[in-house]
Amino acid sequence: MTILVTGAAGFIGSHLCRALLQAGEQVVGVDALNDYYDPQLKRARLDSLAQFKKFRFSQVNLAVDGALEQAVSPDDIDVIVNLAAQAGVRYSIDNPRAYSRSNLSGYINILEFARAAKNLKHLVYASSSSVYGEREDGPFRESDIVRKPSSLYAATKISGEMLSQSYVHLYGIPMTGLRFFTVYGAWGRPDMAYWIFTEKILRGEPITLYAAGEMSRDFTYIDDIIEGISAVMKQPPTGDDLHEIYNLGNSTPTPLMDLVQAVEQACGIEAEKIYLPKQMGDVSKTFADVSKAQAAFGYNPRTKIQEGIPHFVNWYRDFYKI
Repeated sequence: MTILVTGAAGFIGSHLCRALLQAGEQVVGVDALNDYYDPQLKRARLDSLAQFKKFRFSQVNLAVDGALEQAVSPDDIDVIVNLAAQAGVRYSIDNPRAYSRSNLSGYINILEFARAAKNLKHLVYASSSSVYGEREDGPFRESDIVRKPSSLYAATKISGEMLSQSYVHLYGIPMTGLRFFTVYGAWGRPDMAYWIFTEKILRGEPITLYAAGEMSRDFTYIDDIIEGISAVMKQPPTGDDLHEIYNLGNSTPTPLMDLVQAVEQACGIEAEKIYLPKQMGDVSKTFADVSKAQAAFGYNPRTKIQEGIPHFVNWYRDFYKI
């Protein structure tokens, strides 16, 4: 089986490629390698995959019409896992066009590629917990109505789900959307809070906390996410509805201050803290109901932040030689 992974140089994408390659699959990876964050980190992830003979990588800007087809033949692909996207809630406030290019135009091009892929069995794509918007209740269920995005990023993710549904209806392509809940771990993203806290604490710099007493997140360790993606890939939707959506979270909302404490303990340093109000676009809480994924493909997240954060901090110290 040949699997196309978009966003292969990204955090989740590189972990997924490694897991698939270790399982003996043929993996074709593509990524734009843009400079939203340090491209050298992305290249280092790719370097870690270079040892696998069944891995092939092409630098592709998916927002450019026809670029993917020039790099990869649709007829060679059995499964697509689309993890390419412009990420980040706060960045979308100042750079909205980056999101329309990557998350809308880029995704249309992936869907068109999928339509031309004669042997395609399944298209799995990344959505986000951000689609649920500002909520005080929980847990969040896939059946909840999602019509009030709190950020442009969230709006593009809702749009991606709607675009997917239209292609399922028009062309009968089996698709599964995965709503990820605050994924963290080794090789993570430098724009995420746990990375920023680790970086600043180890440098002896103060950390900034926004609405610290209000914020909680369903932090989900990368290994649990990869197990979920790997399992769902093998189960394309069948029957009358060829489009499924699942939450992939930890089902355990963690207050922001508990995250800070976990990072402090892992670093062995107490942080100096600056407290500010909530930022535009942020939501106060995320909380995944994962019962649908558990029933469908045995999804079973096990890693708590007290275990996952030390793993990340150890990786960070090793990677940056601290």
